[in-house]
Amino acid sequence: MNIGFDAKRAYHNGTGLGHYSRTLIRSLSEFWPDHQYYLFNPKASSLFTLTANNIHEIRPQHFPSTLFRSAWRSSWVKKDLEKYHIDLYHGLSHEIPVGIDKTGTRSVVTIHDLIHERFPEQYNPIDVKIYSRKFRYACQHADKVIAISEQTRKDIIEFYKIREDKIVVCYQSCNPAFGKEISEEEKKKIKTKYGLPGQFFLYVGSVIERKNLLGICKAIFLLRNEINIPLVAIGEGGKYKQQVKDYIKQNGLEQKIIFLSEEPSAKSSEAFQSAIDFPAIYQSAIAMIYPSFFEGFGIPVLEALWSRLPVITSNVSCLPEAGGEGAYYVNPNSAEEIAEGMRSIYTDKDAVKMMKEKGWQHAQNFTQQKCADSVMNVYKMVW
Repeated sequence: MNIGFDAKRAYHNGTGLGHYSRTLIRSLSEFWPDHQYYLFNPKASSLFTLTANNIHEIRPQHFPSTLFRSAWRSSWVKKDLEKYHIDLYHGLSHEIPVGIDKTGTRSVVTIHDLIHERFPEQYNPIDVKIYSRKFRYACQHADKVIAISEQTRKDIIEFYKIREDKIVVCYQSCNPAFGKEISEEEKKKIKTKYGLPGQFFLYVGSVIERKNLLGICKAIFLLRNEINIPLVAIGEGGKYKQQVKDYIKQNGLEQKIIFLSEEPSAKSSEAFQSAIDFPAIYQSAIAMIYPSFFEGFGIPVLEALWSRLPVITSNVSCLPEAGGEGAYYVNPNSAEEIAEGMRSIYTDKDAVKMMKEKGWQHAQNFTQQKCADSVMNVYKMVW
């Protein structure tokens, strides 16, 4: 089978959608090598590469597609699907080409979340309309819809009224590098490279309201006289990030919160920008703190479980699906509960040992092989 992918985010996105795309493509290529995988990429990338004998990168070649790359991706790419005899096309992030259902190419779309529907106030109103139109169209016109969690499946049914039998839950995996034990020598090297403290809590994610970094900062304030362990935050943000910084300054927490993504050592490091150094950073931390109000899945939770890193996360949305029995769950609205989780992990070594073991066991439900097989089963349903 010739399988095509919307590969824009696989080549250009350094956050969740990009990690999902790259991990899935590499897994399919490895575990289902008899198929050919065509990656339709609007423009060249200097950050990420995907190479294998059965992986082929396709970019627009002729005018006007070379000039109007967005139009090529959203519609004109259908001519290239025909040219390369693509049997099935997978929109990896909420979209499929307009009109693909009128061609001979079958299609699947992955829906990661419908957060713009649940929390429209956190988005530009124009963006909400655009997202809603694109996501709804993809769900209605694709042959099958992949939801990355039960929570997302329920949301697709609730907001877009898509038939239950059209939606299949396929959990995602993460980069296998997180599951490989990093040597003490390498961790020391990475700590020195980025100027990391000897001990630290870790937050990874966009610095936006929904992901609740401010809640973590409030917990650190509550613990200010008990635990002198800083938080390392990895992620970019805008208006909400400034709100967090204002709180930090007002409460004298400047020495307790490190915005690593702003440090020159991180900005100038290709290994940081492409997340190559992340497994060593994870395995050097005390715990991952991820008390998000809502997620499609929450890939940093899974990355932490693979890293044998204790996780504090929310008891809402899909996060119990991601964390299983290995996580410490809190009400994301309660800084007190977040603080208690941090205190418990810092002081109770036996509990930490148990969390690491249970977390590792739960992570085995999300191996690359299992995730690739579940997606391939969806392909077989429609082709």
